[in-house]
Amino acid sequence: MKLVLASTSPYRRTILEKLDIDFETKAPVVDESIFIDEIPEQLVARLAEAKARAVAEHENNALIIGSDQVAVVDGQILGKPGNHENAVKQLRRTAGKRVSFLTGLCLFNTESKRAQVEVVPFNVIFRQLTDSQIENYLKKEQPYNCAGSFKSEGLGIALFERMEGEDPNTLIGLPLIRLIRMLESEGFPII
Repeated sequence: MKLVLASTSPYRRTILEKLDIDFETKAPVVDESIFIDEIPEQLVARLAEAKARAVAEHENNALIIGSDQVAVVDGQILGKPGNHENAVKQLRRTAGKRVSFLTGLCLFNTESKRAQVEVVPFNVIFRQLTDSQIENYLKKEQPYNCAGSFKSEGLGIALFERMEGEDPNTLIGLPLIRLIRMLESEGFPII
């Protein structure tokens, strides 16, 4: 079976490349609107599966990987800031706090129609940050398309007090440890 990553994220592609396996990427067309009263865990699970199923409509004999992630602080979802002003607001809000990154992961088998779906948490405790530290960071890295306004694989690591979770790849958007287990349960060994 071929493997397809239902994502155009360069970060997810780079993570999946660590496994040294052949795969394709396809852009899923999915409405990512939040449903009324939908909690973050439900949202990421639903969207990960929706992305995998959207790509699966055009594939045969394939395993499709769907993933979606949100950052949550004080019970509220942090989106991608989009610009400098919003990024400053987000980093001020997260300074000194625990931010939970919830990643929905789906592996969909186009032949059996089986969908394995899990939500994998990863927590980041941010340092207390001064306005000048926030400004200096944003000028250097400009993480305006990243949920939470940072890139942990880059200079964003300087914003953290500590990280808590089973797989650091989860923070970047693709929990490899869980994905490997899912792939193996479909008869797709990694090693």
